[in-house]
Amino acid sequence: MNKTRLFDTKVKALLEKMTIDEKIAQLGSFWLYDLQTKGTLDPNKINTKLKQGIGQITRIGGAGNYLPVEAAKTANIIQKYLKEQTRLGIPAIVHEECCAGLMAPGCSIFPQPIGLASSFDPGLAQKMTTAIRKQMLAVGSRQGLAPVLDVARDPRWGRIEETFGEDPTLVSQIGMAYIRGLQGENLKDGVMATGKHFVGHSFSQGGLNCGPVHIGWHDLWDTYLVPFQAAIRDAGLASMMNAYPELDGVVVAASKRILTELLRDKLGFDGVVVSDYEAVGMIHYYHNMAEDMKAAGTLAITAGIDVELPATAAYGEPLKQAIASGELSMDIIDEAVNRHLRKKFELGLFENPYVDEGRVLAVFDTQQDRTLAYDLACKSMVLLKNEGILPLKKEVTKIALIGPNVDSARSLMGDYSYAAVAELLMAMAPEDSVFTEFTQENIPSLTVKVPTILEAFKAALPSVEISYAKGCEPMSDDESGFKEAVEAAQAAEIAILVMGGRSGLADYNTTGEFRDATDLRLPGVQEKLVKMILETGKPVVLVLVDGRPVSLGGVEEKINAILETWVPGEEGAAAIVDTLTGKVNPSGKLPLSIPRSAGQVPVFYNYKPSGMRSNIYGDYVNEPVTPLYPFGFGLSYTKFNYSELKLEKKSAQAGDIIQISVSVKNSGQVAGEEVVQLYIRDEYASLPRPVKELKGFARVVLGVGESKTVIFSLPVNQLAYHDEDFLLQVEAGRIEVMVGGGSEDIRLTDAFEITGSRNTPVEHRIFVCPVEVK
Repeated sequence: MNKTRLFDTKVKALLEKMTIDEKIAQLGSFWLYDLQTKGTLDPNKINTKLKQGIGQITRIGGAGNYLPVEAAKTANIIQKYLKEQTRLGIPAIVHEECCAGLMAPGCSIFPQPIGLASSFDPGLAQKMTTAIRKQMLAVGSRQGLAPVLDVARDPRWGRIEETFGEDPTLVSQIGMAYIRGLQGENLKDGVMATGKHFVGHSFSQGGLNCGPVHIGWHDLWDTYLVPFQAAIRDAGLASMMNAYPELDGVVVAASKRILTELLRDKLGFDGVVVSDYEAVGMIHYYHNMAEDMKAAGTLAITAGIDVELPATAAYGEPLKQAIASGELSMDIIDEAVNRHLRKKFELGLFENPYVDEGRVLAVFDTQQDRTLAYDLACKSMVLLKNEGILPLKKEVTKIALIGPNVDSARSLMGDYSYAAVAELLMAMAPEDSVFTEFTQENIPSLTVKVPTILEAFKAALPSVEISYAKGCEPMSDDESGFKEAVEAAQAAEIAILVMGGRSGLADYNTTGEFRDATDLRLPGVQEKLVKMILETGKPVVLVLVDGRPVSLGGVEEKINAILETWVPGEEGAAAIVDTLTGKVNPSGKLPLSIPRSAGQVPVFYNYKPSGMRSNIYGDYVNEPVTPLYPFGFGLSYTKFNYSELKLEKKSAQAGDIIQISVSVKNSGQVAGEEVVQLYIRDEYASLPRPVKELKGFARVVLGVGESKTVIFSLPVNQLAYHDEDFLLQVEAGRIEVMVGGGSEDIRLTDAFEITGSRNTPVEHRIFVCPVEVK
């Protein structure tokens, strides 16, 4: 409370000194290259653009070609100018993208969030963002534009790889851990996390990025808002980013109802709201809601967007004009400036905006970071099918590696890796920026070392004869490489096909932001190549490297083994090879359901009783309604037995906790890890409830023959939902308890009764079911 009063006093005193121009400057931003000429900081541009101060600097690392030391020096130069050459000496917040690692040259590249979620391990997520925080602090970046907290149920949407999947409980727990690792114990020593995209961005019309969102308010409250609520209340989220689309006919960026009344008044968010890139201007030129930038800026700041990113367009002179004309109150400006300045004080930027340039490299590309990247990648591997062919037998002497992603380091990096974004900036950045000198060939020189799967195989199996045939490009109709690929398969004992897409934002990528799709099958002619390899009669292992789940069109029935690796990052190749050879036992579980075809979308496990079936026959005319692979699914090289499901009591009331225990034994021949999952079902309710809801999970490490007891302490209030009047309540009735290794791998069931009054109001949601493993 003393700190709160101190910050309030400091912000108030500073606001009283500020001119209108200085205030408005705090609501804006500039790209790094706005301050450069031909890739070098330009003192004239800095003096012209920053003389009134500035709110934020966009991507010192991610919008240039600076390696960490140079990025740190650049941050110091900019902060020194602001501190010493502007009237009030207000420092800037330097922000960067950090979806799967600081998105800048020379920084760690961890698995994409969809792979991170496959680990079902919040602790690993926190370790990852703790490492990211250290790298960001070292170069002076104090805000990360992550995590994506969107609940994702449409794999046509290219950004699904940036999410933590389809379940609000899983997204909440991974998201909170992500935030805690990034922000640290206090912001003075941390990096502001930015939850995005508030709210509904992931469920757009047609799966198209930024398309209108048609979500009812009950779905919004009980599904899509849940991770944001958890992030705000339990993880202390410092910053929020608006969603691009319109939600139920209202443009989110222009909606006071959503960004102030819902976000601040109802959910209690007290941090700073930054715009998604160009979202303010899009009110004018994309949504056609505002006739000019002045109107767009006025709508956005009135709605509750405090800072315009990535560059000042509608919040600079247009806001000043709106104030002068009486269309905008200074009170609204002051409120937004207040929130932004407060974060600068909390970050400690006024005391010391500089970084130690001599110690930067101590936290970059360390062995510890690479080990963490490897561990994350290993635990993200999901074994979808195995007919006894994996792990590879030691007797195998000839292996054919086939496919467009076998010898591609780039395929192991996600859409918010530096390499991917640099590709986009090559085409979009100003003529005098450094990106005009870039080529596809020189971008990799700015990334950390990323071995390919071919390189990892040769390193791991030096005595095995390995042949390689690319076969085709990720997205191409060219079949000229088929003959070589078929011959390689015929000459080998086993064919390992490394297929999938290429994640990124440029138009030649197959998945990622802006890269939405109607067909979820392997892109280009890859599926045709798979069929030709299958015709050789050789055993086939399919390794999927792709940011979105792949529907295999029935071809999966003939494949001997399938390993889903997502976009596994810098140590992904080693993790893949070690999983295939058995050095690592796969333990990942699907964080989303994989459809049989795009025509099933949306398909998710926690549907309502009337969902996922056609009345009266159930299935579609041409295929089953069930997914190809369900949420929570993932095989192992060993077997796990479940027994002794025990409920501490068979009845409880709102506010109580029920202990649910289960014994899990490794009954196979190798050590392994099982993700034990707890689901519940409210059988009859005043509003239809999902047929299953994940409430708890635990990753359990078990040696051969070893047994452990998993104890879930389930809060009854975790079962609360919003009634017809949108009041959060626990309802009396019978609750089925289901425990197993996946949403469709339920091993044991029981039930308990919620007693007491029909409806018991609940003040707050509970997002976590504590779990103990003994």
